[in-house]
Amino acid sequence: ELPSFGQVPLIADMSSDILNRPFNAENFALIYAGAQKNLGPSGVTVVVIRKDLLENNPKNISAMKRYETHATNDSMYNTPPVFSVYMLNLVLRWLKGQGGLVGIEKRNLEKAALVYDTIDQSGGFYRGHADADSRSLMNVTFRLPSEEQEKAFAKEADQAGLIGLKGHRSVGGLRASIYNAMSVAGCQALRDFMLEFKRKNG
Repeated sequence: ELPSFGQVPLIADMSSDILNRPFNAENFALIYAGAQKNLGPSGVTVVVIRKDLLENNPKNISAMKRYETHATNDSMYNTPPVFSVYMLNLVLRWLKGQGGLVGIEKRNLEKAALVYDTIDQSGGFYRGHADADSRSLMNVTFRLPSEEQEKAFAKEADQAGLIGLKGHRSVGGLRASIYNAMSVAGCQALRDFMLEFKRKNG
């Protein structure tokens, strides 16, 4: 749930979680989302902006950096990234085929539960970063009892075909990115690996 900010315009960078569940765009003055997480390949950005914000841009901002410029030119002020836009269209069609935002939310909740339940039922061997009420459906971050075990986990997971689990450099630990395109089977495979790693090292 989003808090109310009264007349203060709410601006959100949704690059990591756009279209992972239903949301009311009318709650936001501006939504910014790089495509590279849930919308397709990098190279295109989606912006949803209230019309009054388009009309009240400071004129000392260069034309290329003003959203108004792109809106009045149908996003073709300069040559658009055609391949990225084409792929974005394919992703949106795929998303519709998954049952839209309601369908993808159900699937994302199932995927996240597979990993979070494994963390919560590990007796402290796996420790989540985020509080339970602030957990992401897209990135599951967690730690192990030691950095040595985390390195071993990432290495053995990579050998098992579970790649990219090393945590972000600012946080450390491990991070499972389970964006919309990740299958339920992929999360089941991670859960099974986590259970086996704990059995051998816990």
